[in-house]
Amino acid sequence: MGWLRGILIGAALVPPAACARHDRLVVYTAAEADQIPAYEAAFRKANPGVDLVWVRDSTGVVTAKLLAEKKAPQADAVFALAATSMMELDEAGLLAPYAPAGEARLDPRFKDGRAVPHWTGEALWSALVCANTRELAARNLPVPTSWEDLTKPIYKGMIAMPDPASSGTGLLTVGAWLQMFGEPRAWAYMDRLNANIAGYDHSGSKPCKDAARGEIPIGISLDFRAGQEKRDGLPIAVVAPSEGLGWELEATGLVKGSRHDKAAKAFVDWAMSDDAMRLYAKNFTVVAAPGLSAAVPGLPADLPAHLAKVDLGWTAKNRDRIIAEWSARYRAKSVPETGAGQP
Repeated sequence: MGWLRGILIGAALVPPAACARHDRLVVYTAAEADQIPAYEAAFRKANPGVDLVWVRDSTGVVTAKLLAEKKAPQADAVFALAATSMMELDEAGLLAPYAPAGEARLDPRFKDGRAVPHWTGEALWSALVCANTRELAARNLPVPTSWEDLTKPIYKGMIAMPDPASSGTGLLTVGAWLQMFGEPRAWAYMDRLNANIAGYDHSGSKPCKDAARGEIPIGISLDFRAGQEKRDGLPIAVVAPSEGLGWELEATGLVKGSRHDKAAKAFVDWAMSDDAMRLYAKNFTVVAAPGLSAAVPGLPADLPAHLAKVDLGWTAKNRDRIIAEWSARYRAKSVPETGAGQP
């Protein structure tokens, strides 16, 4: 319950008088925990009259929590949640229409397609491969360069990847394989890959963290985490598989029935501002505001060129079917969840 501990710490730091003067905005998010402090500092600078309370967990957990609270919403805004989850929340009637300031300038693929959007994307993330070069060299094994390479018997028991039932990174990876390869070929591919999987994690970041520290030689993981581990000097090769990368959008929106509508709109406006986009561009190679995307140290410089042609709407529409089939085949290797996850 790391998010709860964060709420209690944050509340303890705000004097009672300040709480009385300020709006208290509850934001549900699947953003990485180490990204949130910079986001909060920037928002508070632009909106000193609003106190943020973050509730963060993995994509699947945040989505399920919002759906469970439909009759009595606790959140005011949703931030940095997968667009496929935002589509599911919108289908359930949980999101309020709102066009954030500056929305017209954003790349069209980050918009939900309506005149007044119910959610708006801010950044794009992908799933790639982290390979521990030291561990592979010790086994006299090559660094894989393709998704197909990961099915080779030489990597048996050496790979971790996120569980798509709880991780947005896991879902985007499986959804991309199904669309890139076609469903029969993709399921056959995952059957072969499963033979080499040591475990399916509930976190999009954990497979790369574990690979970087030598706990597993290879991890399929969130690109942000791969870049961070590489920048920290850990012995990993960051690989964009030759067949293409699955990807998703981080998106933000208002929760219908927010008790702090004005503050929630101010938060969404900030989330789409150029100042916020510059922060996202430190973590992700593609952001919604044209001209503000930049290469991220530690990630392949040509990462955008590797993005596969995927339809996020298809993934959202077929999410339950995909997860049910995946779970029936591979759930036996899912790692027990021990705490808050990652996107």
